[in-house]
Amino acid sequence: MTVSEVLKRTPLHAVHVALGAKMVPFAGFEMPVTYPSGITEEHTAVRNRVGVFDVSHMGEFEITGPDRNAFVQRVTCNDVAALKPGQAQYSAILTPQGTFVDDCLVYRFEDKLMLVVNASNAERDWNHILDQKGGANVRLRDISDETALLAVQGPTAEALLGPLTSLGVAMIPYYHFAQGKVAGVQCFVSRTGYTGEDGFELYCRAADAETLWHALVGAGRAEPCGLGARDTLRLEAGLPLYGNDIDDTVTPYEAGLAFIVKLDKGAPFTGLDALKRQKLEGVRRRLVGFRVQEAKVVARSSFPVFLDGRPVDVVRSGTITPTVGAAIGTTYLPADRAKPGTKIEIDVRGKRVAAETVKLPFVPHRAKK
Repeated sequence: MTVSEVLKRTPLHAVHVALGAKMVPFAGFEMPVTYPSGITEEHTAVRNRVGVFDVSHMGEFEITGPDRNAFVQRVTCNDVAALKPGQAQYSAILTPQGTFVDDCLVYRFEDKLMLVVNASNAERDWNHILDQKGGANVRLRDISDETALLAVQGPTAEALLGPLTSLGVAMIPYYHFAQGKVAGVQCFVSRTGYTGEDGFELYCRAADAETLWHALVGAGRAEPCGLGARDTLRLEAGLPLYGNDIDDTVTPYEAGLAFIVKLDKGAPFTGLDALKRQKLEGVRRRLVGFRVQEAKVVARSSFPVFLDGRPVDVVRSGTITPTVGAAIGTTYLPADRAKPGTKIEIDVRGKRVAAETVKLPFVPHRAKK
């Protein structure tokens, strides 16, 4: 293995190994895909109780300086001006064609903004943002390596976190955050989530991650959860994954994410003209959810999808998930056929298998709003 191929590790790597996690390469990191209890148990823990994910591989960029708000307005498609300090928003970094460089979260503090991006895209995102800096009076810092991130997800997340902090987590609204100590560790705690359940994200210094983990995970507390359960949970919740459901060939309108595009926010942003055209002309395809009609058949990512006998796309995300208890997935269909009840076929290793489109999400969201 060359130096360039050496996988990075999160600050909790030794903890995962000690717990017997199955470690896999993911986005340049060695990450836990599952623990000995298995994906189904981890998934069920989040749906019914609470689980904790180490997502310290995510990228974090800090933007300070007098022009910070105007600059982030230009490089993201949602409206940063709508944010007050202590609020977050889901947004995207786009190409001039209006397609995704990445989806992201934007956090607004009193004196800075922070972008949280996908680990697989962090380097590309950083370069894309730097390229647009121009004469803006901003300072950009990639703080990914010094930042740890734990996601605490599930209906009892609030009850777990509450006794560990004086922040009053029950009072943190959806897509807001607060700063303070959790289990003695300085954090900022947000309420967003990627599972469809209620929950929190805890950002802290990398050196403090282990203290935080041990305060949250263990018998009578939270179940440790890996990437496998993270994927089944977010698919059931109809939440997109970059590289599968969205990528640099897809626009937010096609992906059902029109709510993150603010054409009239009063500030030009990369991709604005292309998205104005698309909104005027209408999209030609839309992301849909589907359910496989045959038992014990799984339609996995990249399997060909057919409509009226003709190829239309591939499976974007697809697996069997514990809560739905069936093989489900996503694909793109022509806009006029992208509604529940459309019959499609999927080529599963040479055999055409029947599936039917269903309304997204597959499982109702229970985030506290």
